[in-house]
This record gives sequence, structure tokens and C-alpha cells, in this order.
Amino acid sequence: MKLSELLEKRAAAFARMKAAQDEGGEAFDNAETEVRDLDAQIKRARSIDDMERREAGTPLHGDRQLDTEIRTRFSLARAVAGAAGLTVDWGFEREVQQELQQRSGRQAKGVLIPTEIFERRVLTSTGDGAAIVPTDHRPELYISALTAASVVRGLGATVLTGLTGNLDIPREAASPAIGWVAENSPLPKGDPDFDSVTLSPKHAGAISEWSRNMVMQSSPQVEQLLRNMLARDIALAIDRASIKGGGANEPNGVLSTPGIQTVAYDGTAFALTNATAEMIAAADIVNVDARRSFLATNGVKKMALKMRDANGLPIPASALFHNEPVAFNNQVPSDLGTGTDEHGLIYGDWSELLIGIWSELDILVNPYESTAYAKGNISIRAMATVDCAVRHPDAFVSATGVEVE
Repeated sequence: MKLSELLEKRAAAFARMKAAQDEGGEAFDNAETEVRDLDAQIKRARSIDDMERREAGTPLHGDRQLDTEIRTRFSLARAVAGAAGLTVDWGFEREVQQELQQRSGRQAKGVLIPTEIFERRVLTSTGDGAAIVPTDHRPELYISALTAASVVRGLGATVLTGLTGNLDIPREAASPAIGWVAENSPLPKGDPDFDSVTLSPKHAGAISEWSRNMVMQSSPQVEQLLRNMLARDIALAIDRASIKGGGANEPNGVLSTPGIQTVAYDGTAFALTNATAEMIAAADIVNVDARRSFLATNGVKKMALKMRDANGLPIPASALFHNEPVAFNNQVPSDLGTGTDEHGLIYGDWSELLIGIWSELDILVNPYESTAYAKGNISIRAMATVDCAVRHPDAFVSATGVEVE
């Protein structure tokens, strides 16, 4: 039986055990026996999983059904409230903690939050006559869902989960020369060239104070509010770093990776159309995979919206970006170049961007921190350990000199 099925059965048996707690008798005893039996089966299943996952630096592939259940059923509000001792109704969240710890390869300091619950696909525009598509907006929520959008993952970045040690991925940098020769003539000599792409743990985190009432609420609006707050502090920091990280303690993002291609923006009337065409051609020349898309600032979006043809009519996004998918996001920097006034415009195969995750989002709840305790609040520390790397720098093309009026 799959681990997810065992966990589901145990949760149901434990619920029956709790329901029969006051009455006792045969119903309680039967439920307790079933829970103990399932605990033994779960332990054996996890032991088998653990033996299969011991190779350091290798992505872990968990149970697909359990992954789906975690993505749809896991409640951030219940997990935080349970860790703070404010509720006992967090059975599923508590049950999957061991699974999340196995994925991260380490003991949690507090309660683990799976990063999947923060993911949301971004909108792109493509196709003949398509207009620039706006980002989804949820006005009924306290914080707009736009805050929690992870644009890089939505474009198809390759996410490696469950890492333990540093990760080295072999890469073929050059192939032997192949040539046609006449009979009895020597073949050309050449050796393949190999190197590697390395990912090592980098840490991002934040500390915030939440009110007791907010944590105890269970409405969908409060649940989404808590998710958005953590996504703003953690997920968006990871997203920004994957686009242009490069500091001492943060990952190297796409724009900070040596060797990515560049195309100069010439500033003519149809410079945007010309630049995007040159970027597509640059990717074609080096055999970049066809699954490519543009990513740019909202300043570039404004410039695209202002574009007019010779008759003064708006030019659709599909024409400006040559029917390639395009996304606009404030995560893309607008302070590039020597004058820090250039906007980012990137094109490439985003699956070539690797995002390695060493730990799930680790939430440590402290209801006794002095400042928070005096007000009946709780202090929460959220941390994640990740890194980014580009497999082939040539897979990305950046436009330089894009200034927006």
C-alpha cells in the first residue's frame, strides 16, 4: 500500500479514536489497535523510501498522490495554529511532517511548510491578435494574489527538490569534431569537453509577528492572507534571485550568469520589434530548445502598449513578440546598465534554469518571544534553503540598453 494511502487511513482511524475517547469501550480499543498497526506499516514504508533516497545531491521523487494531497489539502493557517498550540485540528498537516522532513533530509526546527502551496502559474500572451494579458487579480482578498505569483516557476524553470549535499550536474561543454575523409585518410582528432553545474545551499528568511486572532481564524481569506505574507517574504525573494541574484549570500540568477547572450536595443521607432527578432534569432543559432518565452518589466509592457503602426493603430503583443509567449512582472529589474535606468527584457528556454531546494519552507513558531508575548501575539520565523544555476548560458538572451520613457 502506498504511503499516502497509509497516512490517509491512519488519519481516519485516529479521528475515530478521538471520537470514542470519552465513551471508551470496544470502539476506542479497535481504533487504537488500527492506529498502532498503521504506525508500524507507515514506519516500514518510510524505511523503504529512506533507503531509496540516501544518495546525496539527488532529487527525491515522492508519491505523486501524496504530492497532490499536500498541494490541495495542506493548510498553512492550521499548521501555524497547531504549532502555536492554538488548535488540535491539524491532523493532516501533522501527519505529513515526517514526509516533508524526509524530502528535506534534515530535522525541522519548527513546522515544515511545503513550497508547492505557494506556486501559481503566471499568465502569458501568445497567438495571432492576442492582447497583452493582465495578471489575475482577486479583489476579495486583503492582499492581491499578484503578490504571491512565482513568475520564474510559471515559465517552466526546472525545480529540484529534496536535495541534501551540494549538487554537481555534469555538462558537455564541447563535442569532438566530426569530419568526412577520403579512403585511407586519418579522421580529425578531438576530445569532448566536460564541466559541471554546481548548486550549494543559500538561505533566505524573515521574522514577522502575527496576532492571536489571525492565526486562530480558519476562513479561506485568512488562509490566503497568511500564504501571501510568507510568499512575499520568501517565495518572491527566491524569484528575484533567480532572475538577477548575484550577491555574496544569494544565488546567481539568469542576468548575473556569465556567458548569457546579449542583443543591443537600438532605440529606433520599431526597436522593440527589432530587438525581439534579434533575440529569437540568437537563440535559434545556438540550437536553444523551442520551449522559449520572453520575460520583461512592466515598463516594457507600457512601451509595448504605446506601439503604433504607420496608420496610428495599436500593434498587438503577438506581433511585437513574434507569436512567442511573454510575461511581464515587477520581479524583473528596472535598474540595469551603467545609468541604472535600463529595463530587463529576457528571452530563453526557462527549463534551463535550475532551482534547487534543500528544505521545505521551515516555520518556527514562538509564542513566548517577549514583545509578542506581552500582546498575546506570536513571533514566526520563516526560512528556506535554495540555490539557482543555469545549465547552458547560451539558452538565454538579454536585451541591453532598454530605456523606458
